[in-house]
Amino acid sequence: MLQLLRAGLVLGPCRRQGSALLWQQFPLNGCRQCSSGIIPNEKIRNIGISAHIDSGKTTLTERVLFYTGRISQMHEVKGKDGVGAVMDSMELERQRGITIQSAATYTMWKDTNINIIDTPGHVDFTIEVERALRVLDGAVLVLCAVGGVQCQTMTVNRQMKRYNVPCLTFINKLDRMGSNPTRAVQQLRSKLNHNAAFIQIPIGLEGNFRGLIDLLEQRAIYFYGDFGETIRYDEIPAEFRVEATERRQELIECVANSDEQLGELFLEEKIPTVTDLKLAIRRATLKKSFTPVLVGSALKNKGVQPLLDAILDYLPNPSEVQNYAILNQEDSEDKTKLLLNSVRDDSEPFVGLAFKLEAGRFGQLTYIRVYQGMLKKSDYIYNTRTGKKVRVQRVVRMHADSMEDVDEVYAGDICALFGIDCASGDTFTDKTSIDISMESIHVPEPVISVAMKPSNKNDLDKFSKGLNRFTREDPTFRVHFDNESKETIVSGMGELHLEIYAQRMEREYACLCTMGKPKVAFRESITAPVLFDYTHKRQSGGAGQFGKVIGCLQPLDPENYTQLEFEDRTIGTNVPKQFIPAVEKGFREACEKGPLIGHKISGVRFVLEDGGHHMVDSNEFSFIRAGEGALKQAVENATVCILEPIMSVEIVAPSEFQGAVIAGINRRHGVITGQDGVDGYFTLYADVPLNNMFGYATELRSFTEGKGEYTMEYSRYQPCLPSVQEDLIHKYLEATGQLPVKKGKAKS
Repeated sequence: MLQLLRAGLVLGPCRRQGSALLWQQFPLNGCRQCSSGIIPNEKIRNIGISAHIDSGKTTLTERVLFYTGRISQMHEVKGKDGVGAVMDSMELERQRGITIQSAATYTMWKDTNINIIDTPGHVDFTIEVERALRVLDGAVLVLCAVGGVQCQTMTVNRQMKRYNVPCLTFINKLDRMGSNPTRAVQQLRSKLNHNAAFIQIPIGLEGNFRGLIDLLEQRAIYFYGDFGETIRYDEIPAEFRVEATERRQELIECVANSDEQLGELFLEEKIPTVTDLKLAIRRATLKKSFTPVLVGSALKNKGVQPLLDAILDYLPNPSEVQNYAILNQEDSEDKTKLLLNSVRDDSEPFVGLAFKLEAGRFGQLTYIRVYQGMLKKSDYIYNTRTGKKVRVQRVVRMHADSMEDVDEVYAGDICALFGIDCASGDTFTDKTSIDISMESIHVPEPVISVAMKPSNKNDLDKFSKGLNRFTREDPTFRVHFDNESKETIVSGMGELHLEIYAQRMEREYACLCTMGKPKVAFRESITAPVLFDYTHKRQSGGAGQFGKVIGCLQPLDPENYTQLEFEDRTIGTNVPKQFIPAVEKGFREACEKGPLIGHKISGVRFVLEDGGHHMVDSNEFSFIRAGEGALKQAVENATVCILEPIMSVEIVAPSEFQGAVIAGINRRHGVITGQDGVDGYFTLYADVPLNNMFGYATELRSFTEGKGEYTMEYSRYQPCLPSVQEDLIHKYLEATGQLPVKKGKAKS
């Protein structure tokens, strides 16, 4: 089967010239026939397209859909026609020209079904990339030929490693001024530690970009027609022959280093055939020990069809990826892993993961990746987290925001279900395997909080409906009600993240919102170990309350500043074992509010060493109160410091503004960690406290004449400066009315 498929892939492009017009005439028939009949695993690819902001992901997806006949005409992301790209289906996305939600679609290329998820690039929408990569088998990492590897590329790379996703790299925007694909590949090697090499090189750059050279087949590829749909193969131009030979040799060496079979051929000094090379690249890519690099320009319609061929050639099908489920046994602590079977029939029980929720026109839409077995309409499935049984009323395949009904889906498919009540990351199974669950999706902690309220009091109902829906869709968007200030506090991944939700509230629920000043998630911690000995005693007629705890409160290492640990070192029965969870519960509850500025206490370990109990008066409640009292007593006797979130900031600006940018970072108490410069631009890496980063975007634009841009992401927590700590405590005491507010303070 695989031999036939590969033969088809090699022959494929030749047939394509004649049929290019046919594809455009019957785009839908090509896709309809794929959804009937069971497609074998070898003919399926689940891929994601992810990259740094503005690298051209959505434009690339648009071209892929056009060439595969899924859409009949192309539109630009911020096009003059005002239509916008298909995958940016939300009105807000089209207006801003950015992707906010990852959108799923599927298409056919050379009889292979490709499921594609287009993901956002902004760090504020990291969770969308996280969820997409969790359920995909392979990915295309898009790099900008001018920007190369940027900070969000590193984040995406970390996520790919976390979920073991093999990837291809596509260097886009070769038609732009200052494009340098060689530098991008060097950065792939140095910054991301990829064993990367070109499998294509460009013919000309910037304005002279004419086509590509395929290093494997050793031929030139040119793209003609209004939309680059006609492909012509030709001899390699004379002036590029030397470079092509050198690059091919470099490619063989890189692959031979990571693939044993090709390595043996290389050592025997045999010349590998094209098939040998392709199979070796596939094996090395699947092992994640090699990254093939393709080049092109999506906007100028060059290099997209060879990328589609490479997706089929080198990225895994669902049967080549090992997916594990966890067996939840109630009595045992250790987790048993089960290997899931990717056979596309109903011989195995159904297992699926709900990776994304969306409120559509017909109620809640749940995106599901099927990992094992099959699911058909009107089946009953079980949510393993809640144990509830639900009936599948409708199964659809998604294409951006339009959908197509299907009767059944099999292992390896991505589909969407309607009317199913669940949360993001839930596992669904059939009746026989209720105690199985998939590993959940990693959710980063929110870094910024803002008070949000509807402008009009009568809109409270719409406001709560909107918040309820957004929190279910997006696990990084959190909402809680602050009892002290009587405000609704929303938390997210950045200013843009929260701003987008405020705008969506206005558009989708007609509810105007006002937002307060952003609040930073500070933490409080102790600087040195401190002992405690606390007795909780209460007598009030009848059985009283009694609980005594003795131990020590210790600070944790800097890398664990966000965690709380509880350690039980008691020996004997002074504190009965059944009450130890109660002490821990009391300790964790008391950590919700610190003594200095009312933020959470974290980065401490509560070590319980001894205690005492009373035969009659001791109960669970007494020890909860004893745990709370012990923490408060220890914190009163300790030196408490405030921890603040530190952000890794990357700033790119023209070199003439270097002095102003560095001065701006120093003014915000940033620590510069490194810098590099290229072609009149410099990149500055710094660690800056989040509290000092508000309003930086406007400041940077103003002193770089609008040419500077920056991105930041959460790095770690560290103690703040004494002057900052004093200021924060002062503001907290004023806000809670414990200190009179100084008049005329603004002038002083």
